[in-house]
Amino acid sequence: MTRRTFHRESEAVRQNDLIAATLDSVAELGLAGATVREVAFRAGVTPGLIRRYFDNKERLVASAYRTFISDLIAAAEAGCGEGSAQTRLAGLIRASVTAPVADGRTLSIWAAFIGTVHSDPAMAEVHSEGYQAFRDLVERLIAEVFAERGRPASPQEIHQHAIVLNALLDGLWIEISMGGDDFSRLNVVQIALNSTATLLGIDPADFKD
Repeated sequence: MTRRTFHRESEAVRQNDLIAATLDSVAELGLAGATVREVAFRAGVTPGLIRRYFDNKERLVASAYRTFISDLIAAAEAGCGEGSAQTRLAGLIRASVTAPVADGRTLSIWAAFIGTVHSDPAMAEVHSEGYQAFRDLVERLIAEVFAERGRPASPQEIHQHAIVLNALLDGLWIEISMGGDDFSRLNVVQIALNSTATLLGIDPADFKD
């Protein structure tokens, strides 16, 4: 456990430090262990300072979850790079099933948060926003791939493909992040690319790692 050295920073930086300390606490101790006192200790501040920015632990946790999801989406989107739509989609898939997105610590944090989604409206809202944002990104890339290949597709068809591909990536992400022996011996990126190609009706030979 690392305790941060307190410095007088801007409010935005200080809030980011508190959220980072919250995520560290959740990763190591779970939600129950990520108390205001624990977060304050890790951030090098007093519990009272946390309450200045967040009314209670629930709001702090919801803010941490929102940041966590946003960072994951940004990391996956960064993998898109440049080039054709198909190249960018392949980059998104590659980033989605490799570190730092697919990672044991990331999975631990997500598992702690996801257990609250059905009981906490604020967490449910954050989860829905994150899911929608990533699915919109996937949907946009699929539409661009189809347009690039001259393949007619209705908005409904593209939407359905995005839902299925998102579910496929979620499943692979969980299994890879858990670090099972079966996945450690496989080329998970190529598996994800082949599965995506099959889903979209693309020759897997055109969609390689």
